[in-house]
Amino acid sequence: MNRHDTPDPATQLRLPDADGDFYGFSGLLSEEENALRQRVRAFMEQEVQPVISDFWERDEFPFQLLPGLKALGISGIPYQGYGCPGGTTTLLGFVTMEIARVDSSIATFFGVHSGLAMGSIYLCGSREQKERWLPPMARMEVIGSFGLTEPEVGSGAAGGLATTARRDGDTWILNGQKKWIGNATWGDITVVWARDVDDGQVKGFVVENRSPGVHVEKILHKMALRVVQNGLITLEDCRVPESSRLQGAHSFKDTARVLAATRAGVAWESVGCARGAYEYALRYAQRRQQFGKPIASFQLVQDLLFRMLCNITSTQAVCVRLSQMQDQGLMRDEHAALAKGVCTVRMRETVGWARELLGGNGILLDEQVGRFVADAEALYSYEGTREMNALIVGRAITGFSAFV
Repeated sequence: MNRHDTPDPATQLRLPDADGDFYGFSGLLSEEENALRQRVRAFMEQEVQPVISDFWERDEFPFQLLPGLKALGISGIPYQGYGCPGGTTTLLGFVTMEIARVDSSIATFFGVHSGLAMGSIYLCGSREQKERWLPPMARMEVIGSFGLTEPEVGSGAAGGLATTARRDGDTWILNGQKKWIGNATWGDITVVWARDVDDGQVKGFVVENRSPGVHVEKILHKMALRVVQNGLITLEDCRVPESSRLQGAHSFKDTARVLAATRAGVAWESVGCARGAYEYALRYAQRRQQFGKPIASFQLVQDLLFRMLCNITSTQAVCVRLSQMQDQGLMRDEHAALAKGVCTVRMRETVGWARELLGGNGILLDEQVGRFVADAEALYSYEGTREMNALIVGRAITGFSAFV
């Protein structure tokens, strides 16, 4: 190494922090809300970041982190009563982003449990059902899953759901399979969506994962979200009492209410994923030396960082406004669909640029960015592909449905 490879410390200025909140969106939160956001950030940086790549490589969930996650008290943030925090969806968005900024798998675990499973019960359950399940779920004493996708049915769930439910006295008999069900291999309950054989409508059922007739097989060989334990659930004459049928779920329109709310969460998660990759790439560029100076001083590297920051700032603005609309009761399906579609596209673009900036080091788990690149592929697809979200928006703006 010659003397030009390391700059003279005496000439060095304090470099700016790697902060993806370029427009200071966190300033929209109250002092109390920001304190919670900071607690989540500290937990993710101090407890999760040092170990998560190892668990990602091993395809395992870090169960030792659960007590710390429970202590944060963030499950069910936007739900009122029933032992839930009772915050805003805007706060939930920032919390989701902070989690995904370090790891998308933990963010997905959180979104499945707090958003999809708890959200199904909160939006579609009776008062008695909410009192039964939501308090222990808010305390993370009961972990939930969401069973909609099937081996042969993904985007076509509205009309093609193959899992059946047949009424037999005071019980329902469920038969079918559910695929890609996060948390199912070790969690406690799954909200299973099945088609009633009598009226053809989709209904929701809270199924205990260890019930007779329920078999869960771990999905192996994933290239993304490897920390999330996805299961293939097989239901064979599984009996569920009528008291476990969600009393407010009468058709797929009710399922769609849950999905619209949680699509907003996926949009926030994608911003967090992009932001994590950007901030790491920026810190890397500030310290990485080539041709005798930091690569952050090169024009092409600064252009990559500029493009990444543009994507993060613009999509975060979309998410903030979407959450405000959600809190005001103004959000419609097409609003959530637009956010999920555009934020995941821009995320995918951003993590690719971060990987490009790192060169060959970008494929190493030790350098973090490769994990964001891989996990972005899952976020891009789940809870509505770009194409499906485009058609939801297209129907709203043209007045014509292009769904087949």
